[in-house]
Amino acid sequence: MRPDKSLTSFEIRLYQHYRVVHGCRIALAFVLTFVLVRLLNVPEGTWPLITLVVIMGPISFWGNVVPRAFERIGGTVLGSALGLIALKLELISLPVMLVWCAVAMFLCGWLALGKKPYQALLIGITLSVVVGAPAGDMTTALWRSGDVIFGSLLAMLFTGIWPQRAFLHWRIQMANYVTAFNRVYQAGFSPNLVERPRLEKHLQKILNDVVKMRGLITPASKETHIQKSIFEAIQTVSRNLVCMLELQINAHWASRPSHLLMLNAHTLKETQQMTQQTLLTIAHALYEGNPQPILANSERLNEIVAELKQLINERQSDNVAETPIHGYVWLSMELARQLELLSHLICRALRK
Repeated sequence: MRPDKSLTSFEIRLYQHYRVVHGCRIALAFVLTFVLVRLLNVPEGTWPLITLVVIMGPISFWGNVVPRAFERIGGTVLGSALGLIALKLELISLPVMLVWCAVAMFLCGWLALGKKPYQALLIGITLSVVVGAPAGDMTTALWRSGDVIFGSLLAMLFTGIWPQRAFLHWRIQMANYVTAFNRVYQAGFSPNLVERPRLEKHLQKILNDVVKMRGLITPASKETHIQKSIFEAIQTVSRNLVCMLELQINAHWASRPSHLLMLNAHTLKETQQMTQQTLLTIAHALYEGNPQPILANSERLNEIVAELKQLINERQSDNVAETPIHGYVWLSMELARQLELLSHLICRALRK
């Protein structure tokens, strides 16, 4: 999948209702698997259905389903082997069989705290399923093992048909975040307001949305092979932007004299307009997959930063200058730097 692929209006609408799509996908997969099990008269036919729901249920993105399905198959094979050995040992000695199962479950618990906890848990689950068969009934045990593998393959098949991509979902969520950030930015520094707007709930919602996007980082990185560190850096910058915006709004409305002084500062007005334009450009690039305009705006932001530094020097020799003014100017420069960093990181993500 090309990271810079342009998003169509249909894809945007589809991913905005991804929960509905995911529910329909699981429902269709379950019904078709049930019919297939009935037509083929598969013994122990409940296990393919259970496996299908376990794999497809909590995860809807291709970057998650494929690794988890292979982990499930690997855990199933190993768990089946351990279970078959346990059934053989039960015919020889029940205490030996119990010791064998205890050692296997100890290994399962130890591996569960490692890098692949899901696969380790599947070893224990499959072992439990297999040893639950009647003593010495190898046929039932083998069928249960095969049914789990069969369900895993069906889950991969149904997920592979029109799969949802975590990277596309991340792009849409990121664009929504930038758009919401721009709206709060405009509301917080609007010259038409005489009192400070109440934006605490909006800022908290934006921050919560940033936190939720973290769940998309791992599957998006697996789908596109983009370094996970790039997504993590974008996540950090996005969180920093929200915190800086809140501080900047506090400085802007700290006192009436400083507020009126900043309203008349031409350079600060240009900074606000440039920031709004940069946010719109970033959101547009996330939808269109074209990062070039972001680089052009970043160069313009550097010029604005230089003007803001000159404004700070002028205010230092002015007795009218107050701490909120210096704080607001510094936060404006830092916000410009963070936006420039965000634009470069998004360029790296979209260009791969």
